[in-house]
Amino acid sequence: MKHQNKQRKFGRVRKVRTALLRSLMRALVLEGSIETTLAKAKEIRPMVEKLVTLAKKDTVASRRVITSRLGNDEETSKKLHDELAKEYKERPGGYTRITKLAKFSASTRDHARIEFVK
Repeated sequence: MKHQNKQRKFGRVRKVRTALLRSLMRALVLEGSIETTLAKAKEIRPMVEKLVTLAKKDTVASRRVITSRLGNDEETSKKLHDELAKEYKERPGGYTRITKLAKFSASTRDHARIEFVK
């Protein structure tokens, strides 16, 4: 049975998978939108949404939690608090959008773009 096996594994061990997801989250915050596979986009979406919600509190504790979740990346944490949190101050949730993109060939995985909603 698949009880409590909600996260995707992507064929990687835990440390490598964590590094992959952190780098995708950092890229999304810094760039505003990224193109990746549909499964990876679906996996990082709730994580990024929670980080934005936490950044809206703007406390020292929230800054520390966000910095640690992003792998001690101060630049990304600063942008999340200073720009994105202020942009979504009145919005209760739903900060990101996933758009499916066309496949390039029959053997490739589903591609998607994940981006912040304006």
